[in-house]
Amino acid sequence: MTNRIETEKWILYRHTNNFDLITAVAFNLKYLSKNSISNEDKMALTLKLKELAYYKERNPELPLDSINHMINTLAYYMFGYKDTIDGQARFLFSPLGNLFMKHLNDKDKLNKIFLTMLWGLQFEHPHGGTSRDFKLYPFRLIFNLLNEPRLDNKLFAYEVSYLLVFLKTINKEKYEDLISQILEMRTWSDIKIKTKFEESPHAYVNSAYEWDYYVSELLQSAGILQKTEGEVICRLLQGKNSYRKVTRNYVTLDPLLLEYYSKLELEYPFDEEPLPLDDPERLKIDVIKEIYNFYPQTLLSEINEETEPISYELLNLSKLIEKYSNNNNGDEAYLFEDVLVDGFNLFIDVDAKKIGGAGETDIECLYMTKTEKFAVDAKSTKNKLSAINAGRLAEHRNRIGAKYTIVVTPRYVPAVLQDIKNSPIVIIRSNTFSEYLYNHVNSDIREINYSDFDDIITENLGKDISSYISDLTIKKFAEIS
Repeated sequence: MTNRIETEKWILYRHTNNFDLITAVAFNLKYLSKNSISNEDKMALTLKLKELAYYKERNPELPLDSINHMINTLAYYMFGYKDTIDGQARFLFSPLGNLFMKHLNDKDKLNKIFLTMLWGLQFEHPHGGTSRDFKLYPFRLIFNLLNEPRLDNKLFAYEVSYLLVFLKTINKEKYEDLISQILEMRTWSDIKIKTKFEESPHAYVNSAYEWDYYVSELLQSAGILQKTEGEVICRLLQGKNSYRKVTRNYVTLDPLLLEYYSKLELEYPFDEEPLPLDDPERLKIDVIKEIYNFYPQTLLSEINEETEPISYELLNLSKLIEKYSNNNNGDEAYLFEDVLVDGFNLFIDVDAKKIGGAGETDIECLYMTKTEKFAVDAKSTKNKLSAINAGRLAEHRNRIGAKYTIVVTPRYVPAVLQDIKNSPIVIIRSNTFSEYLYNHVNSDIREINYSDFDDIITENLGKDISSYISDLTIKKFAEIS
């Protein structure tokens, strides 16, 4: 067995094991905050949850501590992400978080939505605290092991806390090695397990406590896992006076979710490489957006969720651009332009039409309020966008009399910014554009005005305006937390 390093393990959130509490906090944050949660609002929410006997405030000097932990819990479990705008921490619900809120009264759908949230949870996590050295999807791995006949489709608590939470990466070879280690550990006596856990008690007591008391209980209360109580193997000292149990409790997947689990695993395997938060060619917030925009069509079909095609396409705009860029000689090469046309036509004061062709802009747009035209150029490449020909884009503008050009692309190399400096061109990353429009569509806002976009563009020509549009989205749709 590999020696353990106490400070390097999965961070499994342990602020609650009550799924109803998480749901209650999400509901209040989403529907009762009216897009603004002051300290007074947070206090009222804390008192309301105490009144409902969900939990007790332990620190009377920090009355907001518990509710802040719960908002962090929502971020950890993929209900949405946090960002800071104008010095205020804000919370923007993810597409899956919005879908969860929509089906609060349908337990069967909630189970599958929450399972899907867990499927999108990765390490490194934007809000989880796990070391950046960990690069895997932890719950995908756990669920895959629970669907493993060689393990009798079960995992014991001591196996999770001794083996799984110390894995930094996973592939097919490491997975087979993990199976062997688990099977070997199942032959150990209680005395041997106790001896092994005592070799590094601080690391093991934390991992045992996080999984057995918090996470497995939470997933059982959410209808994801079934938990069976087993014998106590030993008790480890935590602190000066408290002890934590190491047990033979074990979990299995809820049988009602097995078929859906298999669909997810087929499309999004456990050994898929997570998105790197330190991608040198992308802003961290852009990576966070993509992580939280995990929204599989598999789920929508599974729960018979009707969704507007444009809403789903916008949400996956960056993925579509990448997908279509791999087929530049076929019909798919131009499909993402159609999605962008639909996207810009969502603005009530913009008329967008696809043009394309040699010497032409991809999309011609009329901003009706000012009676001014602008051009949209959809840049898809098999790799990162490496250059922008500002002279060619100027020719495209001249052909239609456009004031400026918007370049939409998923990612680019930093040198591209030099190509557009001091020119009437702006870049917007596809994730940012899609998130802005998606939140309007999801909130049933049918009159999306282009004026905010135009103001930002005209004040920041020659720049990447993604951060400005992202801030605008957060201000309009994120609750203060």
